Amino acid sequence: MVRRRLEKLEDGHLNNSLGSPVQTDVYFPRLIVPFCGHIKGGMRPGKKILVMGIVDLNPESFEISLTCGDSKDPPADVAIELKAVFTDKQLLRNSCISGERGEEQSAIPYFPFIPDQPFRVEILCEHPRFRVFVDGHQLFDFYHRIETLSSIDTIKINGDLQITKLG
Repeated sequence: MVRRRLEKLEDGHLNNSLGSPVQTDVYFPRLIVPFCGHIKGGMRPGKKILVMGIVDLNPESFEISLTCGDSKDPPADVAIELKAVFTDKQLLRNSCISGERGEEQSAIPYFPFIPDQPFRVEILCEHPRFRVFVDGHQLFDFYHRIETLSSIDTIKINGDLQITKLG
């Protein structure tokens, strides 16, 4: 059996040890955490954000936030922040508008994340709320606290996880 080593070249293309091109669908580079990305056109009713990843082996927490830009000073408004806390098995939700944090929500039917296991989070924007699904199961609704949905144009991901796909 011949083993061929994959090498990632500086230009982002892959070659095996013989210098032949390799099919890029074989190689799944992980998106870097912390991650900050633009949501083209912002949010609107019917738009869905997909985050797929793998929880770290010994996680403390991770956050997924949808924000109005990525300004640091003054800080961007946060339309929804999801924070998975493994020590308490909680999935906390909140917003932060003009520097003021809203009322935190924590009620969920079960904690869906497992260390060292893959997950799929879908955030569906509806007219009055975000509807959040984990691994295909609806987990909770979070009613909009920012009225101009199109201004929600940034996704931020941080913490003890690896991102495998965003959509």
